[in-house]
Amino acid sequence: MNNIKNTEAERLNFWENLYLPEIAKGLALTFKRMFEPKFTRQYPEEIWEADGAYRGRPVLVKEEEGERCVACGLCSRVCPALAIEVQAGETEREKERFPKLFEINMLRCIFCGFCEEVCPEEAIVMSKEFELVFQSQEEAILGKDALLVPISELQDRLEFLRQWR
Repeated sequence: MNNIKNTEAERLNFWENLYLPEIAKGLALTFKRMFEPKFTRQYPEEIWEADGAYRGRPVLVKEEEGERCVACGLCSRVCPALAIEVQAGETEREKERFPKLFEINMLRCIFCGFCEEVCPEEAIVMSKEFELVFQSQEEAILGKDALLVPISELQDRLEFLRQWR
């Protein structure tokens, strides 16, 4: 038995059943947009400046004292593409651990930003870098040396994250 009762107000008339008014609305919008001026950026000459909300290549934050990462491994656990590998090492400083090995396979990375969201130390953030070119698969696996970026270059992203949280 069908529990849904069709009242007279809920029934569609003949023209509404054909969806012609909706098709006409869609075509009208298409024709309206077709004659608006186009915007094209001449890419190599005109470089696009991303704002703080843009999610580019993930990087590690490097402070004056060293790196922020404490090798908790949350980023590698939350990564849906399994692109991050972290191995911890011990240190004598106030932090108990540091990443002995930190690698991101950029061919696997889907730029979702989950690693950034889960990091308790704000040690991994999404940068503004979007031009990624690799000559081989081995080049696409970025180690700590390629991932560490000074905190001064990431201030706008860190400010955006603090406002968002």
